[in-house]
This record gives sequence, C-alpha cells and structure tokens, in this order.
Amino acid sequence: MPKRPFTLLEPSERTSCVVFASPHSACDYPEWFVRRSLLDAHTIRSSEDALVDRLFDSVPRYGAPLLVAGAPRAFLDLNRDASELDPALIRGVPKAGHNPRVASGLGVIPRVVSNGRPIYDGKMPLSEAEARIETYWRPYHRQLQALLEESRAIFGRAILIDCHSMPHEAVNSVVRSGQPRPDIVLGDRFGASAEGDIVDRIEDIFAGAGLRVARNTPFAGAYVTRHYGRPARKQHAVQIEIDRALYLDEQRICPNGNFDTFKALIETVVAEIVAIGLPRQRLAAE
Repeated sequence: MPKRPFTLLEPSERTSCVVFASPHSACDYPEWFVRRSLLDAHTIRSSEDALVDRLFDSVPRYGAPLLVAGAPRAFLDLNRDASELDPALIRGVPKAGHNPRVASGLGVIPRVVSNGRPIYDGKMPLSEAEARIETYWRPYHRQLQALLEESRAIFGRAILIDCHSMPHEAVNSVVRSGQPRPDIVLGDRFGASAEGDIVDRIEDIFAGAGLRVARNTPFAGAYVTRHYGRPARKQHAVQIEIDRALYLDEQRICPNGNFDTFKALIETVVAEIVAIGLPRQRLAAE
C-alpha cells in the first residue's frame, strides 16, 4: 500500500491564514497495484499532477502549511466525494442517479486514467474500495479540515489553495482561434467557493508574474472547492490548474528544461499569495 495518507510540510510559525494542498501529485505506486493493472508503470502515472508538490515546496518558508497526498490519483482520488463509488468497477455498489464523473470512470476509486484508458481488468470488492477510503481519503481530509479550522481560529478566516496541473491540450476545446492560451486556470465554482476579491488578487499575482490566467473554464473545481469553499463561514477555496508544458516533459513525466526557472517563478507567486492571508494589522504595519 502507499506508505502514508499524506505528508504535511509545516512552517516554523503560522503567519498566514492560507493553506496549500496538492491532492494529485503522489507517485507512490505499490508494486502489486501496478502488476494488477492493465497499464504499465509509466502509463498509470498519466493522471498524476507530477511534480506539483515540488513546485510548491517553498510554501512553509513563507509561513503557511503545504499538505501533500500520499496515495496516487490512479489509486484513490482525493478530489472526489467518498460516496462517488463506481458500480462499473466496484462489486456491490448499486447504480444511483447519473453522476458524470463516476460514469466516465473518474470516481473516488478511478476506473480509468487520462484519455479513458482502463486501469483494471474486472471489478474489485466493495471492501477493498472502503479500505482505501478509510486508510487514505479520510485521514487526508481530516488533516485538511484541521488546518483550515486552525487558520480560522488564529486568523479569523481560512484560504485554501488547491494546487493542480493540466495537460497542455486540456484547454484546446475552449480557446478560440487566434486567442492566447491560458497558462493558469483558477477555479472558484463561478464565485461560490471564495470571495471575489480573494480570487481577483490571486489572478493579479499570476498575471503580474507574466502568466495568462482564465477562470473556471474548463476547470471550475470539484469536490475540494465545493466542500471546503464556504465564504459565509470565512473559509475560501480556490483551485489552481497549471499548464504542465510550462515545467514538465509530459511524455517522459520528468522536469523539462524550464523546470527550475518556473519553480523560482512559482515561489514568488507563493510568497504573494501567502501575503493575502497575513493578519490585517501586520499588513498595515508593513
């Protein structure tokens, strides 16, 4: 099994209400899981947000925590509700109302990786799916909620930055001919998961770093932003999708020649996003 449900990188002191999380960057694939799969050890990684955890590993230096998933996305998807069980994959799960994510094979236990390639030959017992959820999904989300509650207790509000990457071709269908491609897509569920001024400031930070930014198309946010984004309770959630071509060789799933430069740019972005969550009296003093 994956060795741990998550890794928490903490600052020496919490100075900001911002919390960063990377739910899809884990690459700890058990040998038995790969052997059981129809896919080879390389192809099974195609749904992974590879190296996103490394892009954001400077977060604790600026006074905020970074929560990183321990279980790979092909094994368990932390950006899905625990109830999103796929009857086409898991024995004993009754068919329910239509859920487009589950129907496409992208439930909490994914049936496919990118481009619809099947992971398994046959079904798994419900007990196995429940064990994965109990061992990895619940601890990760308990820890994430605890971090947000800590932010609200200390600072009066919490801002979750949910960090993802997108295949370079992911925006092809939504970019009009002749229009620039976005490098970053911010998802706030069309304003439902975070106050507009917070998202405006995050967009301005990325734009100020020279990156083109779009909102909610084609990625508005899934379970994490829907569940944790509660602006009325002073708890905000914003999903960030980064074009993988900016830092990753997508075919080989390894850093490309621009990785170090882009990582340094993301560190400047991180510092400014963390500053959004500084106590207002500290901001006034600065």
